[in-house]
Amino acid sequence: MALRLRDTRTGTVRSVTPGRPGPLALYVCGPTVYDAAHVGHGRTYLYFDLLRRTLEEGGTPVRHIMNITDFEDKVDVRAAELGLTWKQLARQEERRFFSDLNHFGARMPHVTPRASDFVSRMVEVARRLDRTGRVHRQGDSWFYTPPIGSRWKNFIIAGDLEQHAVAEPGHPLTETDGRTFMVWKLQKPPLPSWPSPWGPGTPGWQLECYAMASRYLGMPVDLHGGGQDLIYPHHFAGNEIAFALDRSPFSRVFFHAAFVLREGRKMSKSLRNLVPLAQPLREVGAGALRWYLAGPAPTEKLEWDPRRLRRAAETFALVQGTLAALGAPVAEGSVGGADLHRLADGVQRDLERGFRPDLAQQRILRFTDAVRHRAAPGLQRGDRRAARSALARIERLIGLDFGASERRRGGLRAPSDRPRS
Repeated sequence: MALRLRDTRTGTVRSVTPGRPGPLALYVCGPTVYDAAHVGHGRTYLYFDLLRRTLEEGGTPVRHIMNITDFEDKVDVRAAELGLTWKQLARQEERRFFSDLNHFGARMPHVTPRASDFVSRMVEVARRLDRTGRVHRQGDSWFYTPPIGSRWKNFIIAGDLEQHAVAEPGHPLTETDGRTFMVWKLQKPPLPSWPSPWGPGTPGWQLECYAMASRYLGMPVDLHGGGQDLIYPHHFAGNEIAFALDRSPFSRVFFHAAFVLREGRKMSKSLRNLVPLAQPLREVGAGALRWYLAGPAPTEKLEWDPRRLRRAAETFALVQGTLAALGAPVAEGSVGGADLHRLADGVQRDLERGFRPDLAQQRILRFTDAVRHRAAPGLQRGDRRAARSALARIERLIGLDFGASERRRGGLRAPSDRPRS
């Protein structure tokens, strides 16, 4: 069956299918590379990894694009603090990000374009917006204001924009109605600066994803999203650009992952309350961290708790050991390959019907608990092939290692092999 999930833009449950011949077009908002990736990022990229795995396991090929924002106000500020150029800092943090993501076990996007390589295309997007007559100058910057109407309110939280938004340095909420966004800012080296019809400077951040997604995937894409903090203003603005230039939304379906909190506040680089992704990867490993982050429903916030992480690691180790032991038959075993295939079918249903990795995880936990309480908890003789086939399907779906092969599965290629445009 097709993957179905709740679309953030409309609030309705929709099927995620290709809107045109070819692979499903998946565009994921990538990191702004000025500091270490944190576990909040990890949870977002975990969910998009699971979405892609679910689609591909269901027989839908996916074309996966993720941008790298390598120039932006926050990059400039951090680079100045460290005595680096913006490009030196961006390349350093980009390498660290892909190293962390590699160890986290997510599948690599097919293309990971850098914003700095797309400035000329962003200038063209700004030109096209300017031709609408809705671009105006304010100081040293130019802003686009969409026409008043219903289209920009398609996100279900539109009536409560400022309360939903997470204000960060370099992203001022310039208009109370949430519609206006910057398309160009005058700026000179050593800050990032490129020529344009408006003078040397830098394009507005909101143009970046439209420029890349329209180049690689076309408008609208089939599935798009990121963390919930990107709904406003970033994805509102991207939607407005697509409406203005293509008369369509940016994406047919949007998905946004809930925040990871620390002491009740969104984990954020700018708030300096983050837990670097590399830290728990070293402490408990990728499998245990993925198990912990996927514990609540994707739309539920997760309060970071090291004690719960350790308990999740213990639970995952028990689950992993129980399933790995079923990879080989034993005398008097009572677990059949058909039992494991029913488990795999259930996991796939949990993911496809509303995208509930938390329910899939609970299903696996119930199954392994029941296996351990059997009088003969081993695998039936003659069922090794069927058992390994079922375990391999579960591994492909959720990206965890349950011993279906002799080597560890599900990792990325090395960061040095990162695909480019």
